[in-house]
Amino acid sequence: MLNALEIVTTVLVGLMVGVEFSVAFVMNPIFSALPDDSNQSARSHGGRMLGRVMPFWYIGSLVLVVVWAFAGRHHGGTGLVITSGALLILSVVMSILLLVPINNQGKTWTTENRPADWKDQMKRWDRYHYVRVAVIIAAFALLVIALA
Repeated sequence: MLNALEIVTTVLVGLMVGVEFSVAFVMNPIFSALPDDSNQSARSHGGRMLGRVMPFWYIGSLVLVVVWAFAGRHHGGTGLVITSGALLILSVVMSILLLVPINNQGKTWTTENRPADWKDQMKRWDRYHYVRVAVIIAAFALLVIALA
């Protein structure tokens, strides 16, 4: 049963990393190359869509890591799993404090009501997101090592 938990957790966190990596290094650069109205519309739509899903994915991943750490506490790699969990907590805190406030504003913008500095706000969100991606990649890598 522990093996199944380890695999499911690692796959779920890995998929989350893939989505967030894609947002940072594929989707947002594509959006930024579009004309301003299309760029802003795409980012707003992405913020609404992923804003509904990602909180459950982040918290669900964290819960699974906590369960893994507890269930596997007498097995090797528990320290790595706990460290991964701490990094996932950091990513959730970063999200709540830094990214969600910007996203909550950006997802309501239209071409008619966006603020003059909307591009600067999106660049700030991108910078925070790059750091968050690095954090969750590290968390994922620790889970992979613990699994091996």
